[in-house]
Amino acid sequence: MSWLNSVQTIEELEDAELDAQLVDELEQSAAAGTAAPIRFSTPTFREYQSTELTGCGKNSFPAFSVTAGACALMCDHCEAKILEPMIPATTPEMLDRKVRQLIVSQGLQGFLLSGGSNRRNEIRYPRFYPVIEKLKHDFPDLRVAIHSGLTDEAGALAMEAAGVDTAMMDVIGAQETIRDVYHLDRPVADFEATLAALCATGMEVTPHIVIGLHYGRIAGEANALDIVARHAARALVLVVIMPFYARAGTFATPDTSDVGRIFATARHRLPDRQVLLGCARPPGMHKRVTDAYAVMAGLDGIAFPADGAVAVAKAIGRPFHQEHACCAIRLGGKLPGRLASTCAA
Repeated sequence: MSWLNSVQTIEELEDAELDAQLVDELEQSAAAGTAAPIRFSTPTFREYQSTELTGCGKNSFPAFSVTAGACALMCDHCEAKILEPMIPATTPEMLDRKVRQLIVSQGLQGFLLSGGSNRRNEIRYPRFYPVIEKLKHDFPDLRVAIHSGLTDEAGALAMEAAGVDTAMMDVIGAQETIRDVYHLDRPVADFEATLAALCATGMEVTPHIVIGLHYGRIAGEANALDIVARHAARALVLVVIMPFYARAGTFATPDTSDVGRIFATARHRLPDRQVLLGCARPPGMHKRVTDAYAVMAGLDGIAFPADGAVAVAKAIGRPFHQEHACCAIRLGGKLPGRLASTCAA
């Protein structure tokens, strides 16, 4: 039975409008290799429940914001709303106290450090580095990820010296997107320079590309993939613009077929690296179809998978497992097994 016929029998996708040509192309591409396992990530910084997987009741991998809900850029696609579910940690003392409390009370295994940017898309982390260094000294197995923002060689080295394990950043490939959506007066070259600086360290680097970032249109994604391909990042995280974060009427929702084709292109361009579908993407049937394409395109992991994603993996013969950590943290089985799928509630 063809992939299209198999997937159309899945209850969660029975009303989906699948691109038959795209599905056929993905099946033909997959026929040349073996079905690699896929990781379904259910990080604990957001509640999660599906018909196929359950979330973890313990706050074992939360996200902290060093600016609480504040951001100077107020980009059109986000307007700082992505910071709202994060745990505020606006002083080093607050971060230290909250992390230690969660280690004792909820078995915290690691955390994501994030925050709002200044007007140059930089996040002022340095005063928090001594806390990270002390936490890593006291808890050697603690895993720390950071949203780097734009930085330079010195900034990247400071992150590494503090003990950060994984650095994440958005790679934007279109100058007009940086100007119009981010309200930022910096060139595409600064994003590539940041990626180069991060990749020159010993940290695991996981750049992100936001599909449809230019008001829902496909613009700089191909150039962003070129930038990532030129550098030794361990993985790429793809996300899809979420219009409900923005002012009404400013963003269109990218077509799922366009998203699926970018998945296929990324998989082809980065055959030896992990390509992951991150947390952000439109909900509902759009998410179900997007996640189905991600499974069929051979992406290595999906965060907060939609209903039906597990069934698609089974239908096309892809083994799968679940983990309760950020999708960008456990790469290639390198990190400790205690970040695996078990969750002691």
